[in-house]
Parts: sequence; C-alpha cells; structure tokens
Amino acid sequence: MDKEIPKVFEHQKVEPELYTKWEQSGLFTPKIDPHKKPYTIIMPPPNAYDKLHIGHALVMAIEDIMVRYHRLKGEPTLWLPGADHAALASQVFFEKILKEKGLTRHDLGREEFIKQLGDYIQAKRKVMEDQLRRLGASCDWTRKKFTLDEDVSYAVRYTFKKMYDEGLLYRGERAVNWCPRCETFLSDLEVDHKDSQSQLVYIKYPIKDESNKYVTVATTRPETMLGDTAVAVNPGDRRFKDMVGKTAILPLMGREIPIIADDYVAMEFGTGAVKITPAHDLNDFEIGQRHNLPVVSVIGPDLKMTAEAGKFAGMTTKAAAGVIIKELTKQGLIEKTEPYQNAVSICERCKTTLEPLISKQWFIKIKPLAEPAIQAVAKREIKFIPDHFEKVYMHWMENIHDWNISRQLWWGHRIPVYYCENNPDHFVVSVDPVDKCPECGGRAEQDEDTLDTWFSSGQWPFTTLGWPKETADFKYFYPTTMMETAYDILFFWVARMIMMGIYCTGKIPFAYVYFNGLVRDKTGVKISKSKGNVVDPLEMIEKYGADALRIGLLAGMAPGNDSIISEEKIRGYRNFANKIWNAARFVQMSAGTEIKLEDVKLTAEDEQAIKEFKGIIKTTTSHLDKYRLAQAIETIYDYFWHQFCDKYIESAKTRLGTDKSAEATLHYILKNCLITLHPFVPFVTEAVWQNLYSGLLLGEKWPLD
Repeated sequence: MDKEIPKVFEHQKVEPELYTKWEQSGLFTPKIDPHKKPYTIIMPPPNAYDKLHIGHALVMAIEDIMVRYHRLKGEPTLWLPGADHAALASQVFFEKILKEKGLTRHDLGREEFIKQLGDYIQAKRKVMEDQLRRLGASCDWTRKKFTLDEDVSYAVRYTFKKMYDEGLLYRGERAVNWCPRCETFLSDLEVDHKDSQSQLVYIKYPIKDESNKYVTVATTRPETMLGDTAVAVNPGDRRFKDMVGKTAILPLMGREIPIIADDYVAMEFGTGAVKITPAHDLNDFEIGQRHNLPVVSVIGPDLKMTAEAGKFAGMTTKAAAGVIIKELTKQGLIEKTEPYQNAVSICERCKTTLEPLISKQWFIKIKPLAEPAIQAVAKREIKFIPDHFEKVYMHWMENIHDWNISRQLWWGHRIPVYYCENNPDHFVVSVDPVDKCPECGGRAEQDEDTLDTWFSSGQWPFTTLGWPKETADFKYFYPTTMMETAYDILFFWVARMIMMGIYCTGKIPFAYVYFNGLVRDKTGVKISKSKGNVVDPLEMIEKYGADALRIGLLAGMAPGNDSIISEEKIRGYRNFANKIWNAARFVQMSAGTEIKLEDVKLTAEDEQAIKEFKGIIKTTTSHLDKYRLAQAIETIYDYFWHQFCDKYIESAKTRLGTDKSAEATLHYILKNCLITLHPFVPFVTEAVWQNLYSGLLLGEKWPLD
C-alpha cells in the first residue's frame, strides 16, 4: 500500500506544493511532434499592472479545463501565457499614483515616465502570474510573452509598415473623439454613452437677401454653432423644398453658409433643419466630406474656444455657451428652448464626456481587411460558440468604419514613422529607427503618438509564436485551436484578431471562439467594485480551495450566458472536493493496493458497474469535445457522488476483504474518475493520485482513448 491518505485535504498547504511539482515536471511544455495535430490556446493576456478578478478566474478555468483534457488525450497541447501592456489603462492608473505624489508625467519626462511605469508593471506582472498559478493554470511558462517584448514590438512595427506599403494606412484629418482626461483620441469602440438631461435651443439663422426670413435649427450645444459651415435638411422634407440651395447667415459670426440636402438628417428632430459643424461632430464631418464643406475648429483640446471663435476665444465651452445664448436672445434669434434628454459620448475608461475634435491621425482602411474576415466566419472556417454571435459579428463587420490607431500616449508601441524636421510633410515609415530624412538629410524625429493597444493585441495569436519569422512554433502551433474570451470584447478584440490574422499570415488565427458571459452575484447584478459585490478569487481559493472556485464558476454555466457566483456557492462545492478525498481514503483503507481488472475474474455486478462507468466517460468526453463544459462536469460530478459513492461503494462494502472483483472494480472506477475529473478539479485529484498511484496524474492518458 502507498502512503496513507491524511484525514483532511489541506488545500492551503497542498495546492502550492502540487503546482510546483507540475511546473517542474516539464509537462506544461509541449514537444513538437509532426505526426500529431496540436491543441493550442493563446491566453487572452490580462492587464499586467492589475490583479486578477473573478472574470479572469472564469476565463482561466475554462481554458485550463480544455488544455488539461487535450493534454490527457495525448495531444501536444500549448497554452501560451502572456500579459498586456494595456496602454491607456496602465497610463491612467500610473498617473493617479504620480498625482498622489504631487507629480505629473510631464514632470518626469517621457523616458523616465516609461522607465518607472515599466518597472512598476513588471513587478505587478509577477503578482498576476502567481495568481494564475494559484488558480491552477497549467500554461507553458517557458513561452510566456508580454505585448511589449522586443520581438512582439518588432512584429507590430513590421505590420504597420506592411500596411503602409500596401496602401492600407493613411494619415488624415478627421473628426475624432477626444478624451480631455486621458488626453488622447479614441476609436469608436472605446466610447460609451450615457443619458443626459440637457436643453434644446432653437436658433434662427437669417436667410441671405430675404428680409425677416429664417431657417430655425435646434441644438444642445450652442457653443459649436460658431464652427457651423452649413445648414442641412432631408431631401424628402417638403417643408424645406424651396430653401435648399439658398444661403444662411451664421449668427454672431456673419459667415455665409449654404443650406444643403442630405439623407442623414432626421426630419423628426427639432424643426427638421440641423446645423452642420464638421469639426465638432463625427456625423457632421461625414456630411461635410460628402458636400465639400470647410472645417472650422472653434474648440481646442483644452476645451477652450480657439481664435476661430472670434470674440469668444479663450472662454471655456460652458462659459461660451452661456454668453452665446445671451447674445442671441438680445438679437431676437432664440425661438424657444425646451428640456431634452439625449445620449452623450463618454470615455469607456474614465467616463469623462468626450469632445469631437479635428485631428491628423493614422487610420486603417478597414473594409479590405473586413471582407475576408466576414467570409471566414460565413464559411464556418471559424466557428463561434454559441453560434448566435455570428449574426452580431456580421452586422458590425458589414457596417465597419476606418480604424483610428493613433493614441496620444507615452506608454505603448510608438508609431514607427519618422518626420523631417525641415518639412513635416516628408516622412518615412520604418521598422528600424531612422535618424535622417532620406530626402534632405535633415534630422528625423519619430511620431510622438503610440498605437492603439488593440492594434498590437489584434496580432497576439501569431506574434506570440514568433511571426513574422517562420519559427518552429509558428509553423506547428499556428493557426491556433481556440480563443476564449468574454462576449463584450467581440468587436474590440475578436474581430480584429480575425482581420489581422488573415491579413498578416494568410490564415485564420483560430478555429473556434468560445464566448463566456459576465460574472454576476447571486441577485443577478454584474460584479464590480462600484457595486460593492466583488468576489475576490484569491480570497475564495484561500478559504475553500481552487477546485471549489473552479466548479463554482462552471456549474450551471452556458457559453455566452452570464454566470452567477457567490461565496455560498463556492463553499458548497468544497464539499465535492472533500467527497473525492474521503472516497479515496475509503478505497485505500478497504481495498488496499491497486488490483488490475485483468488479474481477477469480475462478477456480473462489477461488469455492469464498469460498463455503466464507461458510458459516463463516453458522455463526458462527448461534452468536452463539443465544448459543453458545464454538462461535462455535471455528468461526472453526478456519477461520482450518487452512483459511485452512494451506490457502488455502499453495495461493495460487504464484499471487501474477500472479493477481489470488488476491490479491483473500486480501484478501476476511482482511478479513472480521478483522470476524468482532473481537468475540472486538478488539485484534489492530483493529491489523491500522489497517495494512491505512481507518477503524476497530470501526465496520464484519458480513459478509453
């Protein structure tokens, strides 16, 4: 008999010891075998500066189950871990730390700021990685990556240049959402909206050469009228049929602006006539492009009126709005005002109200990338789990806009463009640093901006494997098998990985995308710090063990649906770990050392028990192969607790000591239950295995394979 199983499973002591054994065994690191198809997951990289939350725990549990399962099936299985530099989030977070010290990033300067933030993040990254170990994540630490690793950075610069050389990148002036708090422009996907109670002001614009004739427009932002370059109406609106083509006089500024017709105008809003301010409204900018309207910027990044605003220059937007309304009222040009509720754009990160401004930014012509990405999903080369997300994906991809990839940040991948100091219109795009302008020999300076984090993370599935070099890892493990992530970043990340993967490598980045839902508390409320209902995964592990947390997260879960979690639920599943432990102790004490089935003649009762158990393994395997994780754990959980423990063990008790058939059957079912349960509850199953059987359970073979 092997060493006696202790009376109690001490998870706080045993789990870290077991993880160290696993990591030192080398079994997390797959060997390239050209005769076998690999199973590959590239870990969605958590933000390096922050600790893991309960959503991360769910993602890691799902991925670890699939990785352990396929490893047990004998497949070369790679789960490549990593961390994200999270440019905007990290910079905002670190600037708050500096602010507490009375400093800004400008006090440090760019180089020192990047150094200090980098040091801070590397220290925090170690904490995050140790948290992954506590969760039981069996990833290949020898291949771990960071989104700012030099080889990854090289690949990002390589992609930028490739896109530029192939005409997919352009630098142009457009209206873009500016966050005054984060001091950067944002892409469409980094914008949230909130309802706001405001005031709709109806302003009369005089018609040129027509005494006492006006066109009335309604606006919630009177301060932007100073930048108006047209009034627009819907071409189907009969009320304004005779106005189109005439000229209005912009109040307070005296500028002549045309009255135009555009299908975008909603006839039911206000009077049906709207002011067009291309510099300060994203939709107005598009209208301006269609009608060749001039662009007049009257608001600056500091949210003060510019010189273009005339006598209002230097005022804050709020102050200017008040003065403008007063002056318009004096001139009798305010028709009326009324309360109005509208949705305002806010920064997804800091929730500050955004200001559309004109800026020269780098954009990707996205439609050429979107087309093959649409086809890959339409042809089911990439399958979504659950598949109803395909329709959501298709709708967004078919209506996609060019992607602004410039960010006014210091932390991140700096844009690999070098401008001539003598003529900023002369620039060179280069993977390697450039010191001199190739045209005039003058000094060249790199673009101050960095790239949108999603530009680099969109390349994560292949840059982690060594692309653009044809490394052994890239050739063997790419395309990857599965990408698992939350459904709320379908557009942020998944769509971009598909587009970038096909464009850069000519191949899809993964075969499956498994979407998990959000994690909610027992009342159904989304878990968040602001709600005060946070469930700390590390605290739960300390109290109840990683196995209990993992099953608590998975039980009752369906792909794409939100999950309910609570401390009570996790505590309840600790009982299952104890059940496994106690059943193993009973088998050890009552059935002794393992007896092989082939060494005994089985009774009819035991043959039937084994037949039923093999059916359970088959069902569990089928569920796992189809990514039905909750059904898989429910199948083996119910069998172990109710069939094996409550029925078979009880019926076998009277035969133990005299019936080798019962003892061999007990060991056979327990041993293979441990293997089948291992992907879900790796620690307690390995701990039992270490006391009963030889070798590491981590390296065993899946039953019936």
